[in-house]
Amino acid sequence: MVCTVLSGALCGIEGVAVGVEVDLLQRLPGVVIVGLAGSAIRESTERIRSAIQSAGLSFPRKRVVVNLAPADLKKTGSAFDLPIAVGILATAGLVDSARLEETCLVGELSLEGKLRPIRGALSLALMAAAHGAKRIILPADCAREAAVAPDIEILAAPDLQAVLRWLAGDGELPRAKVGAPAVLPAGPDLATVRGQHRAKRALEIAAAGGHNLLMIGPPGCGKSMLAARLPSILPALDAAEAIDITRIHSAAGLSDGGLVTQRPFRAPHHSISAAGMIGSASLQPGEVSLAHHGVLFLDEVPEFSRSVLELLRSPLEERRLTLCRAQGSVTLPASISLIAAANPCPCGYLGHPTRACICPPSALDRYRARLSGPLIDRIDLRIWVQPVAPEVLVRGPGGEPSSDVRARVVKARDRQRARLLGTGLTCNAELTGELLRQQTAPSAEAADLLETAIRAQGLSARGWSRILKVARTIADLDGVDQINTTHVLEASSYRLPDPT
Repeated sequence: MVCTVLSGALCGIEGVAVGVEVDLLQRLPGVVIVGLAGSAIRESTERIRSAIQSAGLSFPRKRVVVNLAPADLKKTGSAFDLPIAVGILATAGLVDSARLEETCLVGELSLEGKLRPIRGALSLALMAAAHGAKRIILPADCAREAAVAPDIEILAAPDLQAVLRWLAGDGELPRAKVGAPAVLPAGPDLATVRGQHRAKRALEIAAAGGHNLLMIGPPGCGKSMLAARLPSILPALDAAEAIDITRIHSAAGLSDGGLVTQRPFRAPHHSISAAGMIGSASLQPGEVSLAHHGVLFLDEVPEFSRSVLELLRSPLEERRLTLCRAQGSVTLPASISLIAAANPCPCGYLGHPTRACICPPSALDRYRARLSGPLIDRIDLRIWVQPVAPEVLVRGPGGEPSSDVRARVVKARDRQRARLLGTGLTCNAELTGELLRQQTAPSAEAADLLETAIRAQGLSARGWSRILKVARTIADLDGVDQINTTHVLEASSYRLPDPT
């Protein structure tokens, strides 16, 4: 008799239901696994055999045929060890299969039968609930991560023996509970930054509206220092955002077993590859998706490969990216704020108040060509950061604390959420198309000024929309409903050309 055990596979960050079908044939002993199983699944035979024997049971001396359905979906990873082992024992009549109904099983087995954590536990729990399962059995080390999934019971199992006892009704598996949020050390505060008032204002606007920001200036002027303080003024995650981020980090194997409670701040090195930036051939998320609902910081952005930077154009515009690989296609979320820092030239001192640039024109042209016009056009705020004057640096007062700035950012975000209720959007940077016109609606004077700015600066349609979004965020920070000329003037000032 064929026994079917519900399990699941990861496709990108989404869980996909997989039926593990097991049959025993009166042929020479062996194990055959079919259904586009990856190498880790095909190699599971000896792990499963040893785990079953460690549990005190005999492995069937028959031909074991395992089918992973649907057969046209490629399956990877080691999460099928547990359902295959249980399916073999149930088909052999060694365990009661009655409790397998409406139960999903996932987990990797050690040779001793211990259950090891797997990637994507939360996504698989959400899949199981959507598929009608009442419970899912997970390795104890990753069950806490899945405990936030609604409408499904999360059972934490330490080993195969505990699962078999539960199936026999001789013991209970503990229900996973959501753990207390980890207390993380406080990050750097804006209060420690002297001077740079314009840059701090741009940082506040970027945080309030989810905008992209490019800071250009000579070495040592504080670009990286400012970017490192952006997390201190970002609003807290809501429950849906925390689940989204946890799913992504779990699928990438970066979860610590609990729910992510802070917005991501990803700062990859400039040597990163295209696969590392947007996702690998195995459809695992890259840095862009890992920064979802948070910040992707690119320091010394011209040093990144131009081919890697060009891959950012689509996610910056659409807030998601699609990976097409030999094994399939997945769409990954990528609603990020891009914060980039750059020197104005190879030597770094073009436009410096006291030091002269020594770069020849040809080197300057090559350096500027590393950032394409279409990519620059997708950055909402572009500011020039000058060195802080010595007297300000030595004797100047500290800046405004991050807590005060964050309070204004939170109020602005609350206004946006209330205004965008029902649209599926959360911040001004996500506005597009007709919704952008409906949500911004500048006054007549502001519209005239915006038209003048478009002509004077030679802005594209995308540039116009970026100014309008930034102006909307500035109005939200001011607590007003309609964009006026002051908001347009300030928004336009953040798109001034780089000094030469």
